[in-house]
Amino acid sequence: MIDELIGHHWHHLSGDEVCELLETHPERGLGELAVRHRQTSIGYNRLTSRKGPGALRRLLAQLNQPLIYILIVAGAVTAVLQEWVDAGVILGVVVINAGIGYVQESKAVKALEALAGSMTTQALVVRDGRRHTVAAELLVPGDLIVLQTGDKVPADVRLLSERDLHADESALTGESLPVGKSVGTLQRRTTLADRTNMVYASTLVTRGAGTGVVVATGDATEVGRISGLLASAQDISTPLTRKIAHFSHLLLYVIIGLGVITFVVGVARGETAFEMFLAAVALAVGAIPEGLPAVVTITLAIGVNRMAARRAIVRKLPAVETLGSTTVICSDKTGTLTENQMTVQAVEAGGLSYGVSGRGYEPHGRMAVAGVEGGAVYGEGAVDELPTALRRCLTAGVLCNDADLRREGERWAVQGDPTEGALIVSAAKVGLDRARLLESYERLDTIPFESERQFMATLHRDIASGERVIHVKGAAEVVLQLCGGQSSSSGRHEPLSREQVMPRVDEMAAQGLRVLAFAAGPDPGEDDLRRDHLDGLIFLGLQGMIDPPRPEAIAAVAACHRAGVKTTMITGDHVGTARAIAQKMGLGYRGPGGDIETRALSGYELESSCDEDLLGCVNEVSVFARVTPEQKLRLVEALQARGEVVAMTGDGVNDAPALRQADIGVAMGVGGTEVAKEAADMVLTDDNFASIEAAVEEGRGVFDNLVKFVTWTLPTNLGEGLVILAAVLAGVSLPVLPVQILWINMTTAVFLGLMLAFEPKESDVMERPPRPPAAPLLTRALGFRVLMVGLLLLLAAFGLFEWAVRSGYDIDVARTLAVNVFVSVEAFYLFACRSLTSPLVRLRPFSNRWLLVGVALMAALQALYTNAPPLNVAFGSAPLTPALWGLVLAVGAGVLIIVEIEKWAAAASARRRDRGGAP
Repeated sequence: MIDELIGHHWHHLSGDEVCELLETHPERGLGELAVRHRQTSIGYNRLTSRKGPGALRRLLAQLNQPLIYILIVAGAVTAVLQEWVDAGVILGVVVINAGIGYVQESKAVKALEALAGSMTTQALVVRDGRRHTVAAELLVPGDLIVLQTGDKVPADVRLLSERDLHADESALTGESLPVGKSVGTLQRRTTLADRTNMVYASTLVTRGAGTGVVVATGDATEVGRISGLLASAQDISTPLTRKIAHFSHLLLYVIIGLGVITFVVGVARGETAFEMFLAAVALAVGAIPEGLPAVVTITLAIGVNRMAARRAIVRKLPAVETLGSTTVICSDKTGTLTENQMTVQAVEAGGLSYGVSGRGYEPHGRMAVAGVEGGAVYGEGAVDELPTALRRCLTAGVLCNDADLRREGERWAVQGDPTEGALIVSAAKVGLDRARLLESYERLDTIPFESERQFMATLHRDIASGERVIHVKGAAEVVLQLCGGQSSSSGRHEPLSREQVMPRVDEMAAQGLRVLAFAAGPDPGEDDLRRDHLDGLIFLGLQGMIDPPRPEAIAAVAACHRAGVKTTMITGDHVGTARAIAQKMGLGYRGPGGDIETRALSGYELESSCDEDLLGCVNEVSVFARVTPEQKLRLVEALQARGEVVAMTGDGVNDAPALRQADIGVAMGVGGTEVAKEAADMVLTDDNFASIEAAVEEGRGVFDNLVKFVTWTLPTNLGEGLVILAAVLAGVSLPVLPVQILWINMTTAVFLGLMLAFEPKESDVMERPPRPPAAPLLTRALGFRVLMVGLLLLLAAFGLFEWAVRSGYDIDVARTLAVNVFVSVEAFYLFACRSLTSPLVRLRPFSNRWLLVGVALMAALQALYTNAPPLNVAFGSAPLTPALWGLVLAVGAGVLIIVEIEKWAAAASARRRDRGGAP
C-alpha cells in the first residue's frame, strides 16, 4: 500500500490527508512494528549504488582503436614469420600506448557514491509519542520528524508545523536565498522550487524549527530521482576523440587497401608471398602514426598542468581539448557569474537615494547621494555626519536582524540569512558597528519573520535613556501598511505618501534588487511585543540588495563573446533576478541601437514547450530561470542536437545530471557539492567564470598544438607508405624495413613531435571563432601541405635510395641514407609547424626551448643509429660518409624552404579573399 504512494503530489494535500494516506499519527508518529514492516517492504533510506567499469575493462578499452588493431595484426603476422625483432617492437608499441592511456584514464565516476554519502546523517524522530535520535537510513515513509536550525534534512518531508522555518535548497533547486516555509496546501502544478510546504533530502535548515511527515526515502526522494538521471546521462565523446576516431577509420581503410594492392601486385610480378607479407606489414607500419596516441595523451597532460596554474583542475584528460572546441557555455548564476554574497547596492531614506559601493561581505565601501553632482559621500568614519533618516534606516537593519558577520581567515562570512548579513555589511560601511549597537540596544522581544506575515519585528531598550523602541523590516507593501508617517532626512516626522514610495520600490525591483522596507515605532510601555503595537509606525526607508556579478566574470563573458563562444545562464533563481544579472553581464544579443536584448525563459514555459519549439529557440534565449534538473539536462541535450559543443557549470546536486551529459562539465571547487565535483570533468578552485574563460584559452592552445603535431607527423607516414608502394610497383628492394620505420616513427614522435606540445599559445587564439564541431581535424589547406610534404619525402627518400644503390653503395648504407632523409625532413619541417599560418621568421626563435633540445637529442640519437655497432646489427643500419650527410641536410633544408614559400602564398591568397579580390 505505502509503496504505491511513491511520487504522490504531497504538496497538493493537506497535512491531515498526508497522515491518513501514510497511516501515521500527526503527533505520535508510527509504531515500532509499522517501522520494521516498512523497512522490510520499502527498504532503507539510502541510494542504490551503481558500479562503473572494472580495471580490466578500462585496460581493454585502451586497445579499442582501429589503428591499434592493425598494429596487433601486423605484430602477429611478423611473429608467425619469425621476424622476432619486428614483432617485439610492434607489440611493444601497442603495450606502451595502452599503458599510457590506462595510467592517464581518470577514475570511474563517483557521483552516485557521493550522493549516497550526502544522505548519511542523524534524524530526530517521533515514534509511539516519544522522541528518538536515529540514523537517517532507518527512516521510513510515515515517520514524524522534528527539524531544527542547522539540521540536514534526511528525507523528503511534508511539513505539518513550522516556526520561522527557512531552508537552503540551493544544492537542489539553484535558489540563491534560503526559502521560507509554510504548511498550507499548494496547487498541484507548483514547481519544486516553490513548494514551500515541503523540505527535501540533502537540503539544510538555516533558521527556525518545524515538524513533518516523511513522504519519500532513498531512491524515491528528489535527490534519488536525480541519482537516476545521473545514471542515465551518458558520457559524451569529445570533439577530439570524435575527430581522431573518424580520421583513424579513414586511415584504416586506406592502409588495408594499399596493403592488399601491395601484396597482390607483388605476387603478380613473381615475388614470393613471404616477401610481400613483409612489404604489406612495412606499408601498414609506415602508414600508422604509432606515436599519435601517446603524444595526444602527453599533450593533454601538459594542458592539464597549464590549466591548474589558472585555477582549473581537470579530472578527465579529453576535457582539456574540449574546452577549446566549446561553442556554448551554460553557466550557473550564483557563485559563478556572481559573488554569491548578497550586497546592498541602493538605499532610500529621507527622500534621498544613495548608491552603495564595496564588494561582497567585506565591510568596506561608501554611500553617495545618487543623481546629484558632487553629492555627499559617506565612508567608515562618517557615522556622526550621517543624515538622521539614513542612520535610523541602517540601524533598523542591524537591530532587526539575527545574522552575524565574522572574519574567517582572509575572507568575511555571514552566519545566518545572507539577506540579513547584507544589512549588517551596509551599515558597517559607514561606521555603524553591529557589536556596539547591540551593546547600546538590549533586545527584549521578537516577532520572527513568517511567510504569511512577510515582516520581522524586534523590541529594544535604549541602555542610555531606558526608552523602548520597535524596529520592523519586511516586504515594502506590508511594512507600508503598518506605517502612519515617514521620517524626513533630518529625522522629522512627515505624512507618508505611499504613492511616492512604491514606484521607487518597483524601480529597484526592476533592476533585480531584493527590496526591504524599514520602520520604527514608539515605546509600547511593556517588555512584550504584540501585533497591535505595530500600528502607526514611522517609515524609515528602503534597502535594495542583490548578489552582484563578479567584475572579472563580466570581462570574461566579453572575451568569450569576442571568441565566438556564447554564454547562457541556466539557474534555479527567479526570472526577474536572473534577467537583471544577465543584462549587467552583457548576456544576450545587441539590438539595432546597440542595447543588449536579453531573452529569458522560465522553467514553466520550458515545460510546456515541445522538443521542436525548444530546438528552434534554444540558441536565441540567454537566460533559463527557475529550471528543474530534468530541464537542465534537456537544455544541454537540445544544444547538442543543434551541433553545439556544450560546457556546463554547476555546484549543486541538481546540476549533476547536466554536468555529466555536457561535452564538458565544470564544477565549483569552493562552494560546490561533492556530487557535482564527481560528475564533472573539471573543477574550478575559485568558483569564478573568469577561470572558465582562461581554461577555454588554454584548451584552444592545446588543440592548436595537437593539430600542429598531426600536420607534422602525417607526411612522414604518407611518405613511408608511398615509398614501400613505389618499391613494390617498381620491383626493387624496400628502401626502409618495418623495424626501421618503427624506429623513425617512435623516436621522432618523442624527441621531435612531442616538443610541439610545449609551443606557447598564439596571440590571436581568443580572437578566432570556435571551430565548427563538424569540421575535420585538418583543413583543406593543411591537407594539401601534408600531401605536398609526403610527396617530397617520396621523391627524396626513394630517389636517394635508388641513386645510392646504382652508385654502388651497400644496401644497408642506402637504407640508412633513406632513414636519415626521413628524420632530417621531419626535423626541419618541425620548425615550419610551430605555426601553421605565420612564417617562421615572425616567431621568436627561443620561445620554445624544448624544441631546440629535442632536435639536438634527435641528432645525437641518429648519429648513434648510424654509427653504433649494436644498433647497426639490430636495425640493419650502416655509417654514412660526410658527403651523404650533406645530402641529408640539404634535402631537409630544401623541404623547409618549400613549405615556407607555400605558407606565404596561402597567407597572401587569404588576404586577397578578405579584401574581396580574386583568390
